[in-house]
Amino acid sequence: MAKIKKKHTEGASRTYTTRNRALKKLQVSLADFRRLCILKGIYPVEPRSRKQANRGSTKLTTFYYSRDIQLLLSEPLIEKFRAHKVFLRKLQHALGKDDLTRARSMDTNRPTYTLNHLVVERYPAFADALRDLDDGLCMMFLFATMPIIKGELVTGDIVNECRRLSTEFMHYVIHTRALRKVFLSIKGIYYQAEVQGQAITWIVPYQFSQRVPTDVDFKVMATFLQFYRTLMGFVNYRLFTTANLAYPPHLDEAMDESGVGLGSLKVESQRIEDLISAREQDGEALQVTDQQMAQRLQTLGSKLQTLVEPKEPAYEAVEAVDVEDAEGSPMFANHVIFLSREVPRHSLEFVLRAAGGRVGWDKASGGGSAYAENDRAITVQISDRPAQGHQYLDRTYVQPQWVYDSINAGRVLDTENYLVGQPLPAHLSPFVEYQDGDYVPQEAALAAQGFEGEVTNLQPEDVDAEVSEHDDGVDGESADESDADDEVDASIEKQYKTQLEAERAGVPFSAYAAPTADKGKKGRKVDRKAEEDAERQKIAISMLSSKKRKAVNRANAETYKRKKDVNALKTRKAQLAKH
Repeated sequence: MAKIKKKHTEGASRTYTTRNRALKKLQVSLADFRRLCILKGIYPVEPRSRKQANRGSTKLTTFYYSRDIQLLLSEPLIEKFRAHKVFLRKLQHALGKDDLTRARSMDTNRPTYTLNHLVVERYPAFADALRDLDDGLCMMFLFATMPIIKGELVTGDIVNECRRLSTEFMHYVIHTRALRKVFLSIKGIYYQAEVQGQAITWIVPYQFSQRVPTDVDFKVMATFLQFYRTLMGFVNYRLFTTANLAYPPHLDEAMDESGVGLGSLKVESQRIEDLISAREQDGEALQVTDQQMAQRLQTLGSKLQTLVEPKEPAYEAVEAVDVEDAEGSPMFANHVIFLSREVPRHSLEFVLRAAGGRVGWDKASGGGSAYAENDRAITVQISDRPAQGHQYLDRTYVQPQWVYDSINAGRVLDTENYLVGQPLPAHLSPFVEYQDGDYVPQEAALAAQGFEGEVTNLQPEDVDAEVSEHDDGVDGESADESDADDEVDASIEKQYKTQLEAERAGVPFSAYAAPTADKGKKGRKVDRKAEEDAERQKIAISMLSSKKRKAVNRANAETYKRKKDVNALKTRKAQLAKH
């Protein structure tokens, strides 16, 4: 006799398990279970049949894969969590008995744990870690601008670590010229960099005072942040070592306190050639004789009198390490750009240095600037004020959008449309990919064609180039349009000659208007043909199966909705153009 199978031992009831069953199996609390799932990357799932997965019950509950819960049984973090609970219980017992000596001793020996094994387990290949780095970078830049909250999980050490890790990643992007796209939105500034073939996109909040929301569970966010801090440490180390840079970079605390920003981290090369040259320079510096030292001391007084304004610490030395050119010349390599005090200095400094530019800024924006405002080497000054108190004639004054649009266009745009005080062109998102039938703004169409203004501003050489393309038959649509225009002109000329001949012969208008009626009949024939084609299409759709017919109807509905939206946008644009 065959063995009788027990119920709920196969199928969905075995593939999935509920959260309550998982808690009983792991013998952990709900808070520890949530932390484990976040750190291990285990998320709830939705079964096809909730009734079968829940063993015949229709009660609302959360489901997980049984294999994931089985995997958590061998996780060493569970023992660490239990040891931490025992420690808290003993510490509370010591404090309850006013045994402060024992409490201090226990606090110094607090049990700790690391998440290094989880990073290696979740990302066996480095490309996998880069692919999953978007959320981690967003979390790093968010907490780097967060204020310190007393009694919460946002401490000063966490904020400083997030700031350091995010700045290290920005230095790598600057060094490798990996920045590709920038977009300024209401939420913040979106960046996209290409790191080892992987496109990484993250958002950075604006440099405003952050208001901490009260309806956010910082415990969940702190658990995610704990894992992302470990991940970013691994990723930054790998990126710096592959780029022959020393890790971790040295932090100059004096420059950091003066508000230098990116320049407070000194990025040093690990290449043998750079190390040899650095040691040779150090050796030459040590070979200064006493006679040379005496001569320098004698001329020190005259040099101090000629100095007008002492420059702040060595920002140029930090920048010189970062300007190793990638493939192709950097975009702003020939520009020295000065930032006025009202522009977003941190964002513009990062974008310009990532494109090879040399940057200086006003003292009110922070110390460590390599260029003063009166420096004659400055070629462009970025300002966001309609009127300038004093203008230098040897430089161009533009608005900040010029930098971001140039990065998105992949070339340095003409400054004519971005001069101070002029209305700016539309700042379009570089992350939008237009499909057939979508509404394409005029600025995006011109940018795709390579123009930087209206179509009417074409130069004569551009017109000649277009005419040669039409002659060679490169642009088929334009050639067809020119042929159609020739046919219309020929028909109009023929109609005019016919009118003259009828007038000379004394033909009445009723007889002459007969051919026009024939043309109307031809137009009605064309409309009737289109109606017949539409009718055939409806019949063909009705003969399809129900599943295919619904799919065709959904596609037609989406096409109709897209056309309707495009027409609405065009109508809105025409109305705005009138006003």
